[in-house]
Amino acid sequence: MQIGIFTIGDVTADPTNGTVPTENQRIKATVAIAKKAEEIGLDVFATGEHHNPPFVAPANPPILMAHLAAVTEKLILSTATTLITTNDPVRLAEDYAYAQHLADGRIDLMLGRGNTGPVYPWFGKDIRQGINLALENYNLLHRLWREDVVDWQGKFRTALQGFTATPRPLDEIPPFVWHGSIRSPEIAEQAAYYGDGFFHNNIFWNIEHTRQMVELYRQRYQHYAHGKAEHAIVGLGGQFFMRKNSQDAVNEFRPYFDNAPVYGHGPMLEEFTHQTPLTVGSPQQVLERYLGMVDHVGHYQRQLFLIDHAGLPLKTVLEQLDLLGEILPEMRKGYAEGRPADIPDAPTHASMLAERGAVAEAAQYHFGDSQDVWTGTSDRGQNDL
Repeated sequence: MQIGIFTIGDVTADPTNGTVPTENQRIKATVAIAKKAEEIGLDVFATGEHHNPPFVAPANPPILMAHLAAVTEKLILSTATTLITTNDPVRLAEDYAYAQHLADGRIDLMLGRGNTGPVYPWFGKDIRQGINLALENYNLLHRLWREDVVDWQGKFRTALQGFTATPRPLDEIPPFVWHGSIRSPEIAEQAAYYGDGFFHNNIFWNIEHTRQMVELYRQRYQHYAHGKAEHAIVGLGGQFFMRKNSQDAVNEFRPYFDNAPVYGHGPMLEEFTHQTPLTVGSPQQVLERYLGMVDHVGHYQRQLFLIDHAGLPLKTVLEQLDLLGEILPEMRKGYAEGRPADIPDAPTHASMLAERGAVAEAAQYHFGDSQDVWTGTSDRGQNDL
């Protein structure tokens, strides 16, 4: 199980004192949070992509990812999300391959349509074509990373003739792709079609909706013959706020929740925590809530938490990470318990490189040295005897 955090990079006033961080402070805090994530032993740090206030999540995530690659050693650097609808697939292919080289393969992508309607016309796109843009643009990105020379024609951009995206992916292995969605079954279908990962960012939804989306993806993954449904690659979002004493957590977090730019001035905290994965309480409550996700969606591969939003000061966010670090060994143990041996891990560059080497070695064994493919014997084996 990969466990990590993601940021949406919001610049929000601290409701307890009115302090608003500058854009520079928020950006530097993002780097500090990522470094802390590696320090406590998390696997993944993911950044959103935004082009509008009040967010400073990078409009071009590879800039942040390349910097984080230089100041971390093990952390997988992901996006949450990359806008496949309004970005040019050619630019995505080249930027993320470049970042992949700088990070020695510690790069993957979460692709999505985004949740900010005005971004479409800002980039000359029609929001009514959101699904079609996601499907066509990813088809091109997928090919650009796997074909050295691409001839392509579609509806939403100019045609390509004899085009080669540079640099080529590191070791000829494209970054692993997660298709992120909150509510679109078409995106779950797309992930299943390509055999990619599906990340259900369920932070605003009840578990019944989450289960339905994950089950759809798993069924279609098996339909497209990528493997058994339970072998599909699934990720979930999450949110928490912890203190040693659960009531202290509730009292401290309530003003941040009540004034959050997304769900503030809406439902009560207790109502929201009941209906969504947001868990406000003790470390043990957070542990039990998220280990219980397996009962609803089956064994999955990635769990990411949003913890640096709604005006929470950097000091508090780092304290949250320390608390997560304290329960991290038990969380890993809990996710591993009862996990069948055939459930795959989330692909990484290292694992995909090793798998390719194993396939090549198997091909050499089966088809080299005048081998009889029916019996598995070869001239070399007989001579060695």
